[in-house]
Amino acid sequence: MPHRPPLAQLRRLLVPCSSFLPAAVAAAAAPDPGRRRLLLYAREMASIATAADAAQARAGGVVAAAEYEDVMGRLSSLITQKVRAHSGNRGNQWDLMAHYLQILELEEPIARMKVIHVAGTKGKGSTCTFTESILRSCGFSTGLFTSPHLMDVRERFRLNGVDISEEKFLKYFWWCWNKLKEKTDDNIPMPTYFRFLALLAFKIFSAEQVDVAVLEVGLGGKFDATNVVEAPVVCGISSLGYDHMEILGNTLGEIAGEKAGIFKKGVPAYTAPQPEEAMIALKQRASELGVSLQVAHPLEPRQLKDQHLGLHGEHQYLNAGLAIALASTWLEKQGHVDRIPLNQTDPLPDQFISGLSNASLQGRAQIVRDSQVSSGEELVFYLDGAHSPESMEICARWFSHVTKEGRRVPSPMAPSQSCGNSQKILLFNCMSVRDPMRLLPHLVDTSAQNGVHFDMALFVPNQSQYNKLGTNSSAPAEPEQIDLSWQLSLQRVWEKLLHGTNNTNSSETSLVVESLPQAIEWLRTNARQNRSTSFQVLVTGSLHLVGDVLRLVKK
Repeated sequence: MPHRPPLAQLRRLLVPCSSFLPAAVAAAAAPDPGRRRLLLYAREMASIATAADAAQARAGGVVAAAEYEDVMGRLSSLITQKVRAHSGNRGNQWDLMAHYLQILELEEPIARMKVIHVAGTKGKGSTCTFTESILRSCGFSTGLFTSPHLMDVRERFRLNGVDISEEKFLKYFWWCWNKLKEKTDDNIPMPTYFRFLALLAFKIFSAEQVDVAVLEVGLGGKFDATNVVEAPVVCGISSLGYDHMEILGNTLGEIAGEKAGIFKKGVPAYTAPQPEEAMIALKQRASELGVSLQVAHPLEPRQLKDQHLGLHGEHQYLNAGLAIALASTWLEKQGHVDRIPLNQTDPLPDQFISGLSNASLQGRAQIVRDSQVSSGEELVFYLDGAHSPESMEICARWFSHVTKEGRRVPSPMAPSQSCGNSQKILLFNCMSVRDPMRLLPHLVDTSAQNGVHFDMALFVPNQSQYNKLGTNSSAPAEPEQIDLSWQLSLQRVWEKLLHGTNNTNSSETSLVVESLPQAIEWLRTNARQNRSTSFQVLVTGSLHLVGDVLRLVKK
């Protein structure tokens, strides 16, 4: 842990000297030379104290940055290179979670926590965000744990709607890290990355004494790190689909069974509307546990009284409907029946509407104008972390809708100018465990059905794959160090979809770019050279890619 800079001691010695200043100023009009010397001395001491303050702030900033990078390195050391389902990865065995909770003395705090627990394939992060925002609008202190983060790991931990401060993050990190390091060994190794973050979330929310903790499952449900909560207030299942099949199963029934692992005996549960196969599996598990499982109906736009959801896209009405059910049940269980909606058709209470309209979550149907291009040029990024077949269709419909209707992003440099032509460009990558033949066809076909065709596709590795969790991302300097085999295979799939051939010799419809900064620069160069054209770039396939683009564009 860094020590306090010695400048702080200097300031403690000097600040009392500045207290002479008012008296000295009052005496300045007198002709007494001694009093004038007192004034000059006091001013000099105050000036030194101010300089010391500034120097301390600079030194403290450097030390804090170094400490933060140190913490990111330690977190990175917990990332296992084994497949998450690998049976030999003892750090991922479920029974170890009980040991970690004992080491961190978290059993009792978790038992007292008023938890809302949400699993699902699509929309679980949005559902959690809506739920937290509603309850915060109702006046409760909130903790929200979601994943993954896009630019900074602190995004995963929100207190009252705001990412946890760096100071608090570091305090709770060291508390957990030091206790675990002291008590773990070969038989009980350090927890793996996500499990450590979940334990950290429990510590943060219990120490901060939040009224409600909203927890998004990381993967699956039954064996997820968040599933150590034995008695949540209410559980939710967002839309289910095909994802992480190498771990969760190859059928919707198997996947739904894993998600239903968060159900607890006697705890009410809600689900978004599901395909029949998934619904059967959910109902079966609910019946075994005596769980009251109800379907949460999508929100009707008229219930918002002419307001709009804070998260964009037609699919968000599904997530909002589930969030309303979860928040209402939580309020009812806490004895606040007077605050919940009367029925599913009347306008919502004002606090619910405020929460839904003010909800925010980066990387989901987000539109960002590139501020690096000059006046009269337009480069706009449409960011959505879709990475399953179903979410690809939703993403394609959203992109088609917002670009066809000409929704523009305000620009302080050129608020009234518009480009007559547009170029639609795809910037894509996905994890190698995912099958691009299950993703790209849904994107291409749904876009075409909505009248949108891509002029160019760029395939690029994620920037974040080259570094640990710190903020200083940089790709390898030497091109021969970069493995682009996965991006080349993505390009082959793309070309076959468009032209029925694997031929990628032509650069007319697709490119593989060695690094994300190069791709961004390629886009900016084209925007500068074609000032009459609006470049509309859909960034999708990976939340990590979305985060990397945000980090570069917002610099």
